[in-house]
Amino acid sequence: MAHPSDRSRGVRADFLKTLHKYLLRQVVAALVLTVLVFTGVMLLGNVLREVLMLLVGGQASFGIVARAIGLLIPFVLVYALPMGMLTSTLLVFGRFSADQELTAARASGIGLLSLAWPILLFSLALCGVCASINLYLGPMSRVAYLDLIREMRVQLVSAALPEGRYVTDIPGFIFYVGRNDGRNLSDVMVYLLQDGTNVTMKIRAPRGYFEVNVTNQTLEVHLFNARALTRMGDQWLPQYGGEWTSPPLDFNPGDKERGAVSLSDMTFTQLRAELRKMEQRLGAASGAEEKELSEALTPLRVQLNREVAFSFACFGFTLLGIPLGVRMHRRETNVGIAVALVLVIIYYGFVVMAGHLDARPEAFPQYLIWVPDFLFQAVGAVLLLKANRGF
Repeated sequence: MAHPSDRSRGVRADFLKTLHKYLLRQVVAALVLTVLVFTGVMLLGNVLREVLMLLVGGQASFGIVARAIGLLIPFVLVYALPMGMLTSTLLVFGRFSADQELTAARASGIGLLSLAWPILLFSLALCGVCASINLYLGPMSRVAYLDLIREMRVQLVSAALPEGRYVTDIPGFIFYVGRNDGRNLSDVMVYLLQDGTNVTMKIRAPRGYFEVNVTNQTLEVHLFNARALTRMGDQWLPQYGGEWTSPPLDFNPGDKERGAVSLSDMTFTQLRAELRKMEQRLGAASGAEEKELSEALTPLRVQLNREVAFSFACFGFTLLGIPLGVRMHRRETNVGIAVALVLVIIYYGFVVMAGHLDARPEAFPQYLIWVPDFLFQAVGAVLLLKANRGF
């Protein structure tokens, strides 16, 4: 015959398992919802700026927009997952406390730490997911997205030479194209300008085509059977007839996106390789070159540490979110989201500060990146222990 205390422990263990499943389901459900919201907001900020305007103007298809959104999602998840984890723990444990369910659990001899450890383990597993995104998937998807935007602009270059309209925004030239079927041109007129206003040459051709330089984002116009007139004083004199090729024309002035990958878009492996290369060069350098290379190493180290440090944000946010949710003792969703946004601003404020200090090696900005992780984890652990004791 089972002892009454054994039955009591068994009942309490079953009750604890039920609470674990309940809390985990609630946190996962809230996480999915909040991540979707944060991802959607951040995607709109990027897509509206670069893609949707082209869609509205009829210069991009829905397929390209959908592909651009898909490539941006991993990059956005770098920020959305930690924010979602923080918000979900604030909401779930705030409601759990407000509904007196935490009080009932404590009356059954179950402390907050006993309730929270599956959530903490889940946040550690989520740190692994964040690491794969931060170190590899996010940067690669960002580079693929930028390549897509670049290709899209190349495909849309024909918009720089629209049919039936004079194009005056290409420096040094005025173009008129009677027909443009995507690459081949018909009934083309070209005016060469001096000092931006004076026409010095007129060229007319029945047909031609253009070529695009993807790297430099320039185009060259090739005309066949062209007839050119050159201005000599007040007269226009025939110069030549035949083929004519324009110099490289900038169809995207002031917005060059070169093929080189920036530090913020490099994967962890690429950053490590670049760091080793720079350190080898630094070992063989001296004088001014040594100082220059030493300063160039700091942004590289900041970005390397940033990618790793971001991977632990979910755990720090969870440690802090659980006791804060219990202390707030609120059911309202808007309060939880407001608190989460304040904490996120504090966390990423250190990251922004480190980014601004990456030109000052003496400030050690690569270590400043880790301050919010250690700060949130330490404060969260202290608050969680206090909440576990009922303070």
